[in-house]
Amino acid sequence: MILSALILMPLLGALLISTWPQKIESDQVRQGALITLGVNLVMTAVLVAQFDITDSGLQFLEKLAWMEPLGLTYSLGVDGIALPLVVINSLLCFVSAYISHGVRRPRLYYALLLLIASAVAGAFLAQNLLLFFLFYELELIPLYLLIAIWGGERRGYAATKFLIYTAFSGILILGAFLGLVLLSGTGSFDYDPSLAQTLTMGQQTVLLGVLIIGFGIKIPLFPFHTWLPDAHVEASTPMSVLLAGVLLKLGTYGLLRFCVGLFPQAWMALSPLLAWWAVVSVLYGSLAAIAQTDMKKMVAYSSVGHMGYILLAAAAITPLSILGTVLQMVSHGLISALMFLLVGVVYKKTGTRDLTVLRGLMAPERGLPFIGSLMVLGAMASAGIPGMIGFISEFIVFRGSFESQAPQTLFCMLGSGLTSVYFLLMINRVFFGRLDAAPDGTGGTIEVTLPKVSWRDRIPAMTLVLIIFAFGLQPAWLTRWMESTTNSFVPNYVNPVMSIGEASGGTLNGISNSGAIAKVSSF
Repeated sequence: MILSALILMPLLGALLISTWPQKIESDQVRQGALITLGVNLVMTAVLVAQFDITDSGLQFLEKLAWMEPLGLTYSLGVDGIALPLVVINSLLCFVSAYISHGVRRPRLYYALLLLIASAVAGAFLAQNLLLFFLFYELELIPLYLLIAIWGGERRGYAATKFLIYTAFSGILILGAFLGLVLLSGTGSFDYDPSLAQTLTMGQQTVLLGVLIIGFGIKIPLFPFHTWLPDAHVEASTPMSVLLAGVLLKLGTYGLLRFCVGLFPQAWMALSPLLAWWAVVSVLYGSLAAIAQTDMKKMVAYSSVGHMGYILLAAAAITPLSILGTVLQMVSHGLISALMFLLVGVVYKKTGTRDLTVLRGLMAPERGLPFIGSLMVLGAMASAGIPGMIGFISEFIVFRGSFESQAPQTLFCMLGSGLTSVYFLLMINRVFFGRLDAAPDGTGGTIEVTLPKVSWRDRIPAMTLVLIIFAFGLQPAWLTRWMESTTNSFVPNYVNPVMSIGEASGGTLNGISNSGAIAKVSSF
């Protein structure tokens, strides 16, 4: 019942906070949300401790009959693909609540935040297609309200755009699920990798195409990305952390679990085109990021580029590249959360995110040297500098994809170089140079001294940096939880070669065995 507890705990917390009969102060509401999410994080740690890394299948299975005539069952399970995403969700939801201070209408705010934590956990754990769809849609309205009520000046426009895009995404996903069950004649929406095997290749391709567009909007991939920069710019810092770190992973998880998992043959047939789509997303996101003058929008466009790496690895459909997709999800979740958190601190202390205005924030006495140092580390991690998780994830993505999608992989590698370009531009403009004096209103000037950053604001960023370094220096601490599942995820009739561990004589330890890449057979 631990999987149900991960879903119900935040749900009960949201219910208690929103319906408590007595008046509650804002700090008390925040403390209640933190306790709830803290307990959820501890339960997630227990789940990780009890997880069997040698078992490639679903674990901790829970199944209850719900609406059997509709094919809907309450079916939950976790494997090496879902487990790290559940951990990221629990961690970043806690971080988002921790960095939320002095919000107006705190009951509604924290109740919606807890509802998102519950819905996202449910989506990652659901083993019924309709149940996944219900959880997938459940997070939509809370995030819409969190942007529309607590966002910036154009919050209404950004929230409505987000709602329209993601609602259309849900319609496409539901339509594909309904078509799959109706054409297969099973009458059940329970997840089964063999569900589409009775369908013709034409039917599989059409359903797969609908699913790819549906999840492509959520990820988002070019040209369905336009809602993301607006949502990030207008959302508050905690919501940007959640959106980039967790909610985008619903799209990439769905792409891997339902597109690759249910339609491996059709996916293999489309893989070259999908890999070129990844190239377009990577290069467009990177070039668009270079052109931005808003720090937050630059980080938002970087997400579009880095999501393309996941599509590239999934298109290669080898055991090593599938491992790379999961690693990139975790890596991007941690790094993007760190970058948005730091941008939020800069905005809080300076009142602007404009790259044409900010200068010299690395000044040791009057600036933000500690935040600047962390920003440099975050940029290095995003650019794939060795010793950080960004390098490990990108290396495995490129190594796993090169043999079957060599030209596309080479083009995507340019994205790593462009990442260095736009983040170096941002750091050079914002943190280096002279911290200019400000006019005092009498014809003179006064030296600008920015408010100091409290340890309360430093701790979340420092925690994320330590995790990024830990998994970068010891990637086996992360890959060991995924390998059994990713090695067996590609069906034998699609890729009849040995798994990574079998081909290399052992499991992947760091990157030492990464040279043992599986060769995709001709389809």
